[in-house]
Amino acid sequence: MNVETNRILIAEDHFVSRHLLERNLANWGFQVNSAEDGEAALRVLEAPDAPSIAIIDWMMPKVDGLEVCRRVRAMKDRPYLYLLLLTAKSQKEEVAAGLEAGADDYVIKPFDPDELRARLKVGQRVVQLERTLARKITDLEKAITEVRKLKELLPICSYCKSIRDDKDYWHQIEEYIHTETGTDFTHGICPKCLARLQSEVDAKKPGAKAE
Repeated sequence: MNVETNRILIAEDHFVSRHLLERNLANWGFQVNSAEDGEAALRVLEAPDAPSIAIIDWMMPKVDGLEVCRRVRAMKDRPYLYLLLLTAKSQKEEVAAGLEAGADDYVIKPFDPDELRARLKVGQRVVQLERTLARKITDLEKAITEVRKLKELLPICSYCKSIRDDKDYWHQIEEYIHTETGTDFTHGICPKCLARLQSEVDAKKPGAKAE
């Protein structure tokens, strides 16, 4: 199980239900955090090292599950948290209200362990995809910044073509670009230079006519 997806929060005020969930999740390989009410759940989920998945009971003291979902979704610039709502409510309107509040999925009490495990596997896939996408976006933004930097006006020696960096050190162009972007070079010769060199070689051959 991926370390990014195996940490989970249980927010459940009923001791027996919470203990049953903890036991099942531990048997499935999860690292479990528990909270007895909505306020305690929010403290965990608002922390920088919050678990990536949370099972949240709808009916809890202090702050109910719907409000927990709303507050989590209001948090900006945070990794995505997958929220699974645990509820005895089964009417379509009630389920829709839970999803509208920000829950990704729901399980009806009393829950079936196989169904819960299957839904958690979906949550793990979603979290893993989100984390992978976030890393790719970060890498892309870094690459764009590096390209923009290369497009800026660079001091270059008019004789040896060395480039001066922002610390006033001079580098060969290949070394500079490799340092800034990780790009390596293969060397060839363009048609224009090839023709010029060929002319120079031909001019040095015995018997060549001087122009």
